[in-house]
Amino acid sequence: MAAVPGGLFAVYKPAGVAWGRVREAVETRLLRELNAVPGRAPRQHVRFLPAPGDDGAPGLVAARVPVLADHPLVRGPRFRRLKIGAGHRLDVKASGVFVLGIGYGNKLLTDLYNCHLTRVYTVGGLLGKATDDFSDTGKLVEKTTFDHITREKLERILAVIQGTNHKALLMHSNIDLKTQEAYELAVKGLIRPMGKSPPIITAIRCLQFALPEFQLEVHCLHETQQYLRKIIHEIGLELKSSAVCTQVRRIRDGVFTLDDALLRTQWNLQSIQNAIWDCQLKVKTELEKTLGHQDKIHLHKMDVEMAHAVDS
Repeated sequence: MAAVPGGLFAVYKPAGVAWGRVREAVETRLLRELNAVPGRAPRQHVRFLPAPGDDGAPGLVAARVPVLADHPLVRGPRFRRLKIGAGHRLDVKASGVFVLGIGYGNKLLTDLYNCHLTRVYTVGGLLGKATDDFSDTGKLVEKTTFDHITREKLERILAVIQGTNHKALLMHSNIDLKTQEAYELAVKGLIRPMGKSPPIITAIRCLQFALPEFQLEVHCLHETQQYLRKIIHEIGLELKSSAVCTQVRRIRDGVFTLDDALLRTQWNLQSIQNAIWDCQLKVKTELEKTLGHQDKIHLHKMDVEMAHAVDS
């Protein structure tokens, strides 16, 4: 009999598809495979059926027959709906790592949200034009020159952005930097806002530069994909030009990377079960490091789930 997997896993969301459609596609595939697994045999009960006696007279004979209520055509599919939760959303134009949770994985999604982990994106830019929504598919607003822009000028702008955001990071972390607590958090890499804050860029660097195109790697907290597109627009203005965003691709979401993300052809029961198992340990480790004693009870439940998976 098939068991519903429980835990966290990541899929790769393509651009042009809403995150809700991705979740529905995963749920549909899992339901189809879970219901295709043979279930338990129908229960048997005793019925007295008519049968001719030895003398030819009608009589009754006891017989075991299946309970019709257990017949698949009567009972219907065993699984009709799965509780699949979504982690940090990606808008329609964005692509990349998209974390989902099944069963008790929905509680883990909340725990990871409370960890306020860094997410990493590669963001593409195109110099020389501006649009109404900061993307290359928006309505064209203006065209500008860009021949005066060099990689060095771009990297100076990126350094200013990172410096400004580092000050915001320390301010919203609400930590006295002169204390022992601040030192210990810095050693563990845990200095970050543990509550609501504006979007914060913790690191930004240029990966590629070939006029008029460039590509950045952005590490950030509490961001939206539209915020990243606006950053590209503002970089264009700082460079005395204009720029639009050509791509927003999430390459890491907390402990999940592109290597963990299942492609569309892997959205099946076996691959998802394997992905949940492969990621359980690093999810548990991150929760222990960040939330500590707050989640001991739930971490114990993770241990039980992992032991159950080994036994099965």
